[in-house]
Amino acid sequence: MTNFFLHAKRRPNLLNHDTGDFVMSIKLQQNRIKANFWIIPSLYGIVAFVLATISTFLDRYLTAHKQWLKLVPSVFLTDKELAHTILSSVSNSLLTMTTITFSSVLVVLTTFVGQFSPRTIQNFNTDAKTQRVLGTFIGGYVYVLVVLIQVRSNQVSNTFIVPSLAIVVAFICLGMFVFLIHHVINWIKVGNLISNIAKKTMITIEERRLEQQKTPESKNEIQLDFGSKKTIQIKSIKQGYIQYIELKHLTTLASKLNVIVKLEKAPGEYVEADTPLLTVINHNQTLEHEKFLHCLFITNDQESIQDVKLGIQKLSEIALRAISPAINDPETAINCIEQLTQVFIKLGKSYSSSPYYCDEAGRIRVMLEKPSFMDYLYKAFYQIRHYGKEDVSVMSAVIKALTVIAETNRSAIKNGVWVFSSYIVEGLQKEEWLKMDKAFLNQPLKNLAKACEKKRRFYVDRIKTKKRRSSTERRFLTI
Repeated sequence: MTNFFLHAKRRPNLLNHDTGDFVMSIKLQQNRIKANFWIIPSLYGIVAFVLATISTFLDRYLTAHKQWLKLVPSVFLTDKELAHTILSSVSNSLLTMTTITFSSVLVVLTTFVGQFSPRTIQNFNTDAKTQRVLGTFIGGYVYVLVVLIQVRSNQVSNTFIVPSLAIVVAFICLGMFVFLIHHVINWIKVGNLISNIAKKTMITIEERRLEQQKTPESKNEIQLDFGSKKTIQIKSIKQGYIQYIELKHLTTLASKLNVIVKLEKAPGEYVEADTPLLTVINHNQTLEHEKFLHCLFITNDQESIQDVKLGIQKLSEIALRAISPAINDPETAINCIEQLTQVFIKLGKSYSSSPYYCDEAGRIRVMLEKPSFMDYLYKAFYQIRHYGKEDVSVMSAVIKALTVIAETNRSAIKNGVWVFSSYIVEGLQKEEWLKMDKAFLNQPLKNLAKACEKKRRFYVDRIKTKKRRSSTERRFLTI
């Protein structure tokens, strides 16, 4: 449990460091609550139990005070036998709807695994609407059962109001059931699924941007020589995926101890026990490893809390399944590529290659090597290029995506896109294209060169001859 708790020093919303207490990262805790399918339904069940108890006391209070009971229309009043009949019917109906709902959820999850990607299950499991519907069903069932137990003859009156309240609860559950059917139908639409994954990935990018501490470039940063410094390695005590790194707290801790912390692993990476996680540089005191490990959260499941690559991987996997011979749906792949375009536009605008995080005084305290923008592009498109290299529409969509990314970002991103484009074109040039296919691909390549502000262009051309290519022919195959 050590890795799942965060030291509360200098955090206004956390416990004081002197108490020795630790609290879990709020972000990780929220994500865990969403990922656990039983938490929200359990909360709804507890609330329903409390409401059922209050309803029973209210019912007995009204029946004991005839002046208040006269204000209730007689249509809402029932005797003991009718109350038991109504409550029994409602409870059976709610149990049936709950069973059908869980069956629908299992069907959707099976569809996700078989048609899209195993990693898309997380997106459905963490969907708040589905959990609230299930919670409403369970809460309604608990409410009716508790009320049914409390309906019994008494010396005050044989008239009850709670069966009418149970009917209202049944109407609410029925409306939620219709809503769930509509929601599931919309959710399993591939367009909505892809859009939801892209939006969640862009939210992750935005959260990372907000956490990013801007560090101005200086000669001191460039000339830092850590090889001659005294260092100590801190190793992992468990295995799993690094879900979240509290960079702010880690920076504060490093500043307090007057050390520099180099993170050996990035969010999303898998680590084994005894894997080096941190290197503490220039330390001159005894360090408590637990304080540093409290800033890293390691779990068995891979989730996109800080891992942008996971969201990109999900979209790429859906595209790969779409262009596989078994499914053969290039339009879905093109839709994924378009959503990847939106993700990279957002990523390019906030991307920073600086690995340094500073304290309030501007001194470097944390180092975290980040993937280059080229790495993100390669992660997104290398498999799409490999398996979709013979599909003109898919490759044209990739080129257009790179064009839009270059058009909407700064010069550094344009240069990265241009260099990555040479990799795409290198693969295109190895394929046998018909004349019209070449023309169809060359026009987007011209637009790509214009977007990257390059005068020289790529061309897709396969001039086969036994003679050596002339300088003019070779020009069409290079940048």
